[in-house]
Amino acid sequence: MTITALAPRFAPAYVGGVQLGALAARRLLNPARRARLLRRCSTNVDNLRAGRWDTLVTSALVVEAPMDLGYALLLLAVLGYTEYAYGAWWAAGAFAWGHVGASLLVYGGLRAVRAGQRTRSATDVGTSYGFHAVTGFLAASLPAGRPRIAACSALLALAVRPLATRRPGFTDAGHPTALLLGLGLGALRERTLALR
Repeated sequence: MTITALAPRFAPAYVGGVQLGALAARRLLNPARRARLLRRCSTNVDNLRAGRWDTLVTSALVVEAPMDLGYALLLLAVLGYTEYAYGAWWAAGAFAWGHVGASLLVYGGLRAVRAGQRTRSATDVGTSYGFHAVTGFLAASLPAGRPRIAACSALLALAVRPLATRRPGFTDAGHPTALLLGLGLGALRERTLALR
């Protein structure tokens, strides 16, 4: 098997596509049209309540602005390693599971607390829910024992920190939610493998 056969394909295509799309939108669309595009792709309460379920996909394909280089490289590294170690299906599946699951749970929470108009129509797009889920999946896939416990605990502490240190927004609740979904998927995978 050659090195190119092992090289991740999903991760660079996804991260590169999102980044190129953000650069193109910034260059080709005026601010008003770009804002309309972002609102239309958002998994906010107004869109989901109106039945725009396609936003569960489109919101992961656009970002408000081109990603910082450091974050883009970290996202590429996490997705790329997951794809290399577990395959493209697990990488994409963990990402989608966290993104869609956290988006729906946040939506349900905002509906339950009857969020104000500004929150209901807020722009909610990006890669962060999927990123948190994939990092959780990786942490739960570590060998059992102290390394797994330490990694899972550290990630949870980092994810909930914004909830305690400032006035949190709904995405601050979505990040630990996505992380927990990823941890659960990784734990389920490990348990399934152990039973074989």
